[in-house]
Amino acid sequence: QVQVVESGGGLVQAGGSLRLSCAASGSIFSINAIGWYRQAPGKQRELVASITSSGTTNYADSVKGRFTVSRDNAADTVYLQMNSLKFEDTAVYYCNANVVLPSSRGTSWSYWGQGTQVTVSS
Repeated sequence: QVQVVESGGGLVQAGGSLRLSCAASGSIFSINAIGWYRQAPGKQRELVASITSSGTTNYADSVKGRFTVSRDNAADTVYLQMNSLKFEDTAVYYCNANVVLPSSRGTSWSYWGQGTQVTVSS
């Protein structure tokens, strides 16, 4: 069993900052890439940022220069630092972890968290 839990969401004024955390726990051998996604009402879920096990990062154009993704491999935790927040960043933010189980012989499995709400007031 693997659990992925996001935290850190909340209500913030435009221009403010929030830091999201994504913690994976359970029967984990290793974690490959982890991605942060978001879904606004009436819109499709979109990739916001991702980070590989070696630390290579990728960002959506809409958040480049404002968001920073980082990870603590020892703690199986990934962070999303969000600065200069805009109204259009309002969404439920989800974490997706690609986890290698002890028994999976290198195959990774995708696990999603339950999401955390980020609301930016204008």
